Amino acid sequence: MSCCLVTALLLLGPRLALLVWWLMDAARFSLAFNTPPWPLHVAWPFWVWALIGGIFVPWTTLAYLIVFPGGVVGLDWIWLGVGLLIDLGAHFGGGYRNRGRIRRSSR
Repeated sequence: MSCCLVTALLLLGPRLALLVWWLMDAARFSLAFNTPPWPLHVAWPFWVWALIGGIFVPWTTLAYLIVFPGGVVGLDWIWLGVGLLIDLGAHFGGGYRNRGRIRRSSR
C-alpha cells in the first residue's frame, strides 16, 4: 500500500512525497542521513540535511532514499544523477524558457 501511495504522491510533487514518506517511515530518514559514512553528520543533526535536500534538491533526495538501503554503489549513482538533472532542470529551465519574454519587454 505504501508503494502506491508514494507513487501517487510523486505525481503531485516530490516535496509532498518526501513529507508523507517521512511521516510513514521516519526511521528510514534517520538511517539515511545519520550514518557514519555521511561526512557532514557531525555539523548538524540528520533532519537538517533531510530538510535542506527536500527544499533544494527534492528529486535527488528521493533517489537517495530509494537507493540508500544497499548503499550507494554501482548503478545507484545513475539514479542520483538523474534526480540531480531533474532538479537542475526544474531550477534553471524556467529562466531559459522565459528569456525571450524578457527581451521582448525591453524593446
